[in-house]
Amino acid sequence: MVVSLQLPWCYVLITLFLSFTLSLSVGNTLQSPVFTKQPGSIVFPVDSMEKNREVVFSCEAQGDPPPFYRWKLNGSLLNSKPGSHHSLSGGNLRINHLNKEDAGTYQCLASNSFGTIVSREASLTFAYLENFRSHKRSSVSVREGQGVVLLCGPPPHSGALTFSWIFNEYPSFVKQDSRRFVSQETGNLYIAKVEPSDVGNYTCVVTNTVTKTRVQGPPTPLILRNDGVMGEYEPKIEVQFPEIVQVAKGSTVRLECFALGNPVPSISWHRVDGVPFARKVDVRKTSGVMEIPYFQQEDAGTYECVAENSKGRNSVQGKLSFFASPQLIEKPQDVQKAIDDSLVWECKATGKPKPSYRWMKNGENLEPTEERVQVINGALSITRLGLSDIGMYQCVAGNKYGEVYTNAELRVIAVAPDFFQNQLKSHTLVKEGGDVLIECKPKMSPRGTISWRKGNDALRAMLKRIVILESGSLRISNTTKADAGTYTCAAHNQFGEASSSGNLIVKEPTIITTAPNTLDVTVGESIILPCQVSYDPSLELKFTWFFNEQLIHFGSHGGYFEKVGGMHAVPGVCVSVQGACAGSGGGSSHTMCAFCFVPVPKVVGGSHLTATVIELNPWVEYEFRVLASNAVGTGEPSKPSKKARTKETVPKVTPANVSGGGGSRSELVITWEPVPEELQNAAGFGYVVAFRPFGATGWMQAAVPSPEASKYVFKNETILPFSPFQVKVGVYNNKGEGPFGPVVTIYSAEEEPGRAPSRLRAKSLSAFDVEVYWKALPWSTSKKRVLGYELRYWEKNEKEDKASLLRTVGNRTMAIIQGLKGCTTYYITVRAYNTAGTGPPSPAVNVTTKKPPPSQPPSKVMWNTSNSKIILNWEQVKPLENESEVMGYKILYKRNQFSRPSIMETNTTSVELSLPTDEEYIIQIRPFGEGGEGSSSRQITIPKISGRSSSAN
Repeated sequence: MVVSLQLPWCYVLITLFLSFTLSLSVGNTLQSPVFTKQPGSIVFPVDSMEKNREVVFSCEAQGDPPPFYRWKLNGSLLNSKPGSHHSLSGGNLRINHLNKEDAGTYQCLASNSFGTIVSREASLTFAYLENFRSHKRSSVSVREGQGVVLLCGPPPHSGALTFSWIFNEYPSFVKQDSRRFVSQETGNLYIAKVEPSDVGNYTCVVTNTVTKTRVQGPPTPLILRNDGVMGEYEPKIEVQFPEIVQVAKGSTVRLECFALGNPVPSISWHRVDGVPFARKVDVRKTSGVMEIPYFQQEDAGTYECVAENSKGRNSVQGKLSFFASPQLIEKPQDVQKAIDDSLVWECKATGKPKPSYRWMKNGENLEPTEERVQVINGALSITRLGLSDIGMYQCVAGNKYGEVYTNAELRVIAVAPDFFQNQLKSHTLVKEGGDVLIECKPKMSPRGTISWRKGNDALRAMLKRIVILESGSLRISNTTKADAGTYTCAAHNQFGEASSSGNLIVKEPTIITTAPNTLDVTVGESIILPCQVSYDPSLELKFTWFFNEQLIHFGSHGGYFEKVGGMHAVPGVCVSVQGACAGSGGGSSHTMCAFCFVPVPKVVGGSHLTATVIELNPWVEYEFRVLASNAVGTGEPSKPSKKARTKETVPKVTPANVSGGGGSRSELVITWEPVPEELQNAAGFGYVVAFRPFGATGWMQAAVPSPEASKYVFKNETILPFSPFQVKVGVYNNKGEGPFGPVVTIYSAEEEPGRAPSRLRAKSLSAFDVEVYWKALPWSTSKKRVLGYELRYWEKNEKEDKASLLRTVGNRTMAIIQGLKGCTTYYITVRAYNTAGTGPPSPAVNVTTKKPPPSQPPSKVMWNTSNSKIILNWEQVKPLENESEVMGYKILYKRNQFSRPSIMETNTTSVELSLPTDEEYIIQIRPFGEGGEGSSSRQITIPKISGRSSSAN
């Protein structure tokens, strides 16, 4: 498009205001999106839902233009429009009026004109603990000397549980020893050998570690039978650990082992391979628990628990298997490539099992192709790069214990040669006999060929005196008067050619013909030091004098030094003007105007009053401003001209990201991103959707007249489930039809899965969490494919129609249901699902969840330092009635607020930390027990000191 305008000034630069959205600003560098804050998983206490039913997932990204945000729940985009209980505040997702359907996996998407990146996954789960059933429990009758197990049976719950037992009345809690054991796995109370003093009522106390809720079960009476004393018998191991236990790197693993028997069995632990325990291993022989903190690779192996008394010996074994979630050790970096180049991005991560890799482009999975795109051992390679490859890429390294994301931007440049910003110097001076470099730096991609000519004659290398460098610049050595002239650099690639010219001027060298010489003078005598030169008369001459290698500033020494004769010249001033862009507010709150230099055919001289502005967008209103420039600088821009609108034309830009799928039976759903208004080129803009079954020849077409439309649904009863269609979307306006976009394959709505998963099993992890396993259905792309699994779970005393849902994505065969009630029996079913719905359920299984940790924080914390040790002391934490006993304390210490804390455990109320005292430390103390970790003490800041003490109550 072409617009002409009047120019009133001498040298001018033309600028314009575009009335469509751009985000360019002086001094700002355009930047692809980069996350500065990503969402973290949230466990929401159901008890607080009536008070404040709201959560916020954080998400923040940097970028220019500023990124806009979207969110996914379980892989599907969320509706955050007005009226929805999902809303966006910046990038943060706020969920009001929470309900159980909001549980799931969330991801934040940040996008700008460079592309889209996806955050790590963050889950929302609900934690709760219901009350025990109020019915009375039957008494348990045993003989003296016999072993007994009292069942807790925690109520429905979600979230980790801790357990303790009350004997007769509060606050008389059962104390664990070699004869009595409370399992934190099942909640049950085990008495190895019953004595008359054990007779009484036992009450299970369950605590939710998340909600801090505590409930008590009905009492279970324990009575002695009157038919004699139980004889001695060998140990019978009632509390066992699994055959295989997966343990995360750096975590604490806790194994339980307890046996019934008469006499009371002793419990011992060892490694089957004979390797002695590390000092960190905590073996509590009296309570049947072994703990290994900070689990590392060398701690993996088979462990054995041995229960032994005078009547015999029994043992159980289990293997501790080490795993580590992925950690990136090599990340791809942003890169700019020329069109048709090749790209290799390395991405490496550590982890056990060894991580697998996948790549994403603009938030969608990138599928490798044999021809151009390959992923080998995490490395992404793309050959024959094109403009369609531009975007944001993410490497995702994952194993079954987690995923890590890293992102990088790919820019592909395809530019015809252009000297606009790097013209050859109009005049280059060189002295005769000297060397000169004439730089030629056109902007072009891919790199093309560069040639030179002098005048109208092609330039040839001459005995290595005239050389065209690899960079394209021209070097001339030992110049002569004959080398003077006009030189032209010509650049060429497949997109075009351009040239730029400049003059080389060869001057006579400046030579000192009479130099100062050594003189013997009398103190106080004035002298004149001669300095005569021969030089090119067209050049200004400047003399500079030095005394003992220090510059002499004439006039600043009280007349001590004086310059006589010679020529005084002002140094030349070179002024260059370059284009810039600056953001400016437009006439609408939704419009930004851009202040930018635009291309003109050539430099506009001061005598010109008109200029032609090219490469504008059709059907767009523009304003123009003019700036004048001379050797001193550039003046202020003129006032904006009247608005001028370019003419209409047929549309040229097709919709982006054509995709679809899903929907109801017999539907083909097609979606796309609408074309921006500034690219619609005329009024009456709309879309033409063309589609056909895969393999057919003729196209069916439908017109969608709304320019804001982004979806079309074709419904026909003859459409088979999950059938492939070829789809393309074109554009039109009042001036005619534009092009169609590329053909993509979209599948019609599919059928729900026809089979149920099998071998469903459930295991209680805590008062709030249950681990569920099942056997997967065959993974395929058939018409009844599986996208994931849906778990339904409900309390024993509820109906299935009140079940809560938890969905997994992909062919995973394990899930953890969180936020359950403690000591509650749940029924669980699993079924497969896809975009059409869910399949039939598996047979239901039941599982009973597992007393809260101490809620009181450690008090009267005292500290002092000695040499390289920090010594801490505090008061013993006393649990409340419905809380578990304190088994020990965790000391968390770190160097500053932002570093990760180190952890040390102790079962006493004092500890010595061997730390340098020349650094500041932040310390917290947290009790833990069978119910988990309790409330922390307030933060204690220990400054850089030595030999001092203080307290932090």
